[in-house]
Amino acid sequence: MKRIGKFNLKQYMGRLWHDMKVHKTSYLFIAPYCILFFIFTVLPVLMSIGLSFTSFNILEPPKFVGLSNYFRLFFSDRMFTEKAIGNTFVIALIVGPVGYILCLLLAWMLNELPRVLRTILTVVFYAPTIAGNVYLIFQYLFNNDSQGYINAMLIRYGITQKPILWFQDEKYMMSLIIGIALWTSIGTTFLSFIAGLQGIPKQYYEAGAIDGIRNRWQELYYITLPSMKPQLMFGAVMSITGGFGVGSIVTALCGLPSTNYAAHTVMNHLEDYGNVRFEMGYASAIATLLFIIMVASNKIIQKLLSKVGE
Repeated sequence: MKRIGKFNLKQYMGRLWHDMKVHKTSYLFIAPYCILFFIFTVLPVLMSIGLSFTSFNILEPPKFVGLSNYFRLFFSDRMFTEKAIGNTFVIALIVGPVGYILCLLLAWMLNELPRVLRTILTVVFYAPTIAGNVYLIFQYLFNNDSQGYINAMLIRYGITQKPILWFQDEKYMMSLIIGIALWTSIGTTFLSFIAGLQGIPKQYYEAGAIDGIRNRWQELYYITLPSMKPQLMFGAVMSITGGFGVGSIVTALCGLPSTNYAAHTVMNHLEDYGNVRFEMGYASAIATLLFIIMVASNKIIQKLLSKVGE
């Protein structure tokens, strides 16, 4: 039989089947979640990978085209190679790490506050995640006419003479999108860090002081971060997914497409070919490539986080 690492596949499946029979009640309890997860997450991913090798317009049966979609993506689609992939990496490299570090520092500082004040501020920082129409705030602030709050202030104080088209002007679009993405990224990651910090026993810090830890930065590196590695990993996954998945912000505020595709991302490209042009095979190739990039990024982050506290 084929071996997986150091384990025999037949023996592994035998042990799994035996464990399922022994703990059948536990497996029955998790079965509904596993079934739904497979139907709505695993199966769509597998179908998308399969469709990426086809030409499929929804109306006709898929036609196998091999790697044609991928060759087209890298060698013929200039909008993808010159705009979408570059903008996506710029946003991801800023929003992902900066948002991650910002969430960690905010959670670390709030953890030192009294419980009531900490709870209030946690709700305030988490609110953008649960707000349904969070983009409306920025539409009002950066409205294109003189009634917009930012334009009104600039005109009032003589900084500009006419309203600035914030979400139509190429000079401002990317900066605004990155800022808004950073603001909305302080949500689930921040909440997981708060939970991780609350779960660290106080005895760890007392033992660390006896072992020679002398300041808060040493406490953070040698005690706090190693004790919340699961939350750090979860936060990294959320930050990477959020960074590479920026698209709805651009569509809501700049339109699809944005002016001269200045804020066009991979998600916008996927939305364009999937929801507008209905080239589902090509859209699946874009989605599969984005999925591979996210998985590779998560693997790199996982290796880096494994070294924290060593």
